[in-house]
Amino acid sequence: MTDGCAHLKVDDIPAARTPDGCEECLAMGARWVHLRLCLECGHVGCCDSSPNQHARAHAEGIGHPAVKSFQPGEAWGYCFVDDAFVEEL
Repeated sequence: MTDGCAHLKVDDIPAARTPDGCEECLAMGARWVHLRLCLECGHVGCCDSSPNQHARAHAEGIGHPAVKSFQPGEAWGYCFVDDAFVEEL
């Protein structure tokens, strides 16, 4: 666990805005590899291994730095700003 990142300390995890997949990929008909959920607004974006990297683009463009895995059975979180990882949120 990372204690140095305040972005990964959340009380409530927001509901996914697009629970069926990456918001931008769904709109453009693109594919993704894995999904990430923004811990501030519930944006669902595709991971850095996906061609479009929408989770990172959201973090950098909107300024919402922290995500959690949106993959079934995974509970880890990551902060793009602090390059910090936690195993479970």
